[in-house]
Amino acid sequence: MGFKFHQSSCFSLLLLLLNILLVCVDGEVDKISCDVFKGSWVIDQSYPLYNASFCPFVGKEFDCVKNGRPDQLYLKYRWQPHDCSLSRFDGKIFLEKMKGKTIMFVGDSLSKNQWLSLLCMIHSSVPSARYSVKLSMVDEMTTYTFMDYEVKVMYHHSLYLVDIVEEKIGRVLKLDSITSGKLWLDVDYLVFNTWHWWTRRGPTQPFDFIQYENNITKDMDRVVAFGKAIDTWGRWVDGNIDPVKSKVFFQGISPTHYNGSGWGEPKAQACLGQKEPVPGEKYPGAQPMALEVLETELKTIKKPVTLLDITNLSLLRKDGHPSKYGLPHKTGMDCSHWCLAGVPDTWNVLLNNFMF
Repeated sequence: MGFKFHQSSCFSLLLLLLNILLVCVDGEVDKISCDVFKGSWVIDQSYPLYNASFCPFVGKEFDCVKNGRPDQLYLKYRWQPHDCSLSRFDGKIFLEKMKGKTIMFVGDSLSKNQWLSLLCMIHSSVPSARYSVKLSMVDEMTTYTFMDYEVKVMYHHSLYLVDIVEEKIGRVLKLDSITSGKLWLDVDYLVFNTWHWWTRRGPTQPFDFIQYENNITKDMDRVVAFGKAIDTWGRWVDGNIDPVKSKVFFQGISPTHYNGSGWGEPKAQACLGQKEPVPGEKYPGAQPMALEVLETELKTIKKPVTLLDITNLSLLRKDGHPSKYGLPHKTGMDCSHWCLAGVPDTWNVLLNNFMF
């Protein structure tokens, strides 16, 4: 017995198929066209994602509320991309998806800022999760293992990514050498960062000479030196990373807010007293010098590397730094690092969305 279709039924079926096709196409276009780094900061009363007072990982230098910061509006801002929404971070889901895997942050204290943020975000969701900690002073490595999930969240302190070697003439920054890369092998998710120390001079500069290939100099243009180091790191990625095993991210250039002229307040005392983000969607001042160099170098890498392009969204957050509420009883103005809870939580929300 055959089936009989009315003309109207055929037309309805055709419309249904067409709608399904359009939904699929629209979804794919959305997925491709949405730039999660373009958007604005909005007030969200469900923020912050954790209470730093109850986080055992937060770090004294980043706990601005505990260090006496009186205003707390900065805790309530959430990053909202223009054309899509980011998945809210859930620490339990993160651990379940990461079961048996490792994530490592490699870089300077801005990497530490993001690493501690992620630990607090996880702990907020699963405060009873058992964890162990392992410190290696030789490798400058700290590992937290969430034992019930066999998930390792690691931080490798590496100021320049490339090597600093003690030689007869003194400490030499070697722009074309990475020996610590052996510590990064077989890690499932790697998040790299460097720039914060490249402009440092004087007593706190941790090297005496710079070497590139066979040339040793007392100094050179630091942005140029940074570019050569990123090129070396990129070649390390191409030579050592298996994209099936490891996903590689670069944190991007975290900005500072020491000069109020950048956001239209030349009389501002750096970031001290700033309670709200810069209005609008784009920072009116200059971008960090290293950003263009980084973007150019990343394009030369053959293996997949995802840039967490946090610069502009972080530039807008002149209110997010510790200022004088960094390390307790320490004089100084910190407009480089970020309060926790705060801006690095958004970096991790973005990272989480890219990871999964």
